[in-house]
Amino acid sequence: MNAGSREIQWMKAAFPVEAQESQEENWVNSYTESGRQSDKKLFKDWDSVVPGSLAPCHLIVAAIQCMRNKGYHVEEAERYVDEGLQAAAIKDGAALQVISAKIYRALNEAVPDKSSPYWNYKLYSTWEEIIADCDFSKAWQAEISEEDLYSQVKAGWYGQLVGGALGTQIEGYYTENIYKVFGEVRGYLRKPETYNDDITYEIAFLDAFQEKGYQVTPDDIAYKWLELISEGYSAEEVALRNLRMGIFPPESGKVGNYYSDWIGVQMRTAIHGMVAPGNPRMAAELAAKDGSISHTNNGIIGGIFNAIMVSLAFVIEDMKELVIAAIECLPKNSEYYQVVSYTLKKCQENTEWQTAWKECEKHFQEYNWVHTYPNAAAEIVALWFGQNDFDQTAFIIAMAGLDVDCNAGPVLNILGIARGIENISERWLAPLGTEIKTTMRKFQHFQLEELIAWTVEAFQKAKEEETI
Repeated sequence: MNAGSREIQWMKAAFPVEAQESQEENWVNSYTESGRQSDKKLFKDWDSVVPGSLAPCHLIVAAIQCMRNKGYHVEEAERYVDEGLQAAAIKDGAALQVISAKIYRALNEAVPDKSSPYWNYKLYSTWEEIIADCDFSKAWQAEISEEDLYSQVKAGWYGQLVGGALGTQIEGYYTENIYKVFGEVRGYLRKPETYNDDITYEIAFLDAFQEKGYQVTPDDIAYKWLELISEGYSAEEVALRNLRMGIFPPESGKVGNYYSDWIGVQMRTAIHGMVAPGNPRMAAELAAKDGSISHTNNGIIGGIFNAIMVSLAFVIEDMKELVIAAIECLPKNSEYYQVVSYTLKKCQENTEWQTAWKECEKHFQEYNWVHTYPNAAAEIVALWFGQNDFDQTAFIIAMAGLDVDCNAGPVLNILGIARGIENISERWLAPLGTEIKTTMRKFQHFQLEELIAWTVEAFQKAKEEETI
């Protein structure tokens, strides 16, 4: 039966209800409440806090910042910021609806600022473009025993969950202010938890990968997002909205997506390295497929960088060697490559992490604390100066601040894989427990051992299918 026939059938089966004195309540329920919800969403976009750390968020203002970082004139959009903040403060939803629309219109119509350094670098939109400029000649595909694989994946997941729990407590703040409140952060600041938006996307990918293996497509992963994830933030929120409207990758990562160079892929890509152990090229390709759902260009390359480091951690134990090897794999015509190369240079020039980080922090200060660039720098500084030690690396990545959970998760995953779970103290593991809790539609409560086994089994199944 076609759609028109269905509508006709429904109309024929419909009869007017008996006359009622008033339908006012129906109107109020249908339209007034939806208006309230729309206002509530805007208030949150203008002024909210991070659930885990209560750091301030101003998403619409950040969208303007993002577009300037991408090399666009945003002066017209900035004209409305003060007015918008005032309307948000007094909860004037009517005014804020109009002001927000003016800002988004200005961003959508923004013209390139050719004086911006962003345009000095190649812009990448597909995996084919990226891989053409990558160099995996010094990388390799390693054979890893089943026993080693399980123990390394276990250490990786434990490390990532420790990092996520540690970072969630202090994300969204600068180094100086973390010091002022907590001094040196060398352990959990409260009881750790696994609630975190980062891992939800990895689970969605793993669910798709288990079914399709290395032939998994961006669409396969996107359907899992729709099935499993109800709400996102910034680039992921835009992507989910696009997906629900039938706009699929790569357009889902582009349409109306001001945050496509933010940290989203970089935060969720450890799983791509874990299902491509010792095979950084494959890890990079999986990260690019996943990344195209919600990001473009440097946002995708950020995910590729972390996926490569996780994959290499299965075969490289020294973090300095690993960082150098991963950077050498990246497309050298990208701005992202310049970011990580600058950071590496500062690490090599300095003997103390504080000095190297202070220089990087100042160099990347124009970027939002959720942007890939300053957070990639934080990762490199922590891995470089962490002395291959879990405690010291955790300390540095915590004190670097910014999007700490999205940095500490991958960094401590890498270190866990490379150095083993014996390098992770019980003071980190015992409070964490063994249960994973998420906000997903499925997989809301399960055991960490299940996730470890699932990861290993999905990889083994995919590898077997590739050799058939």
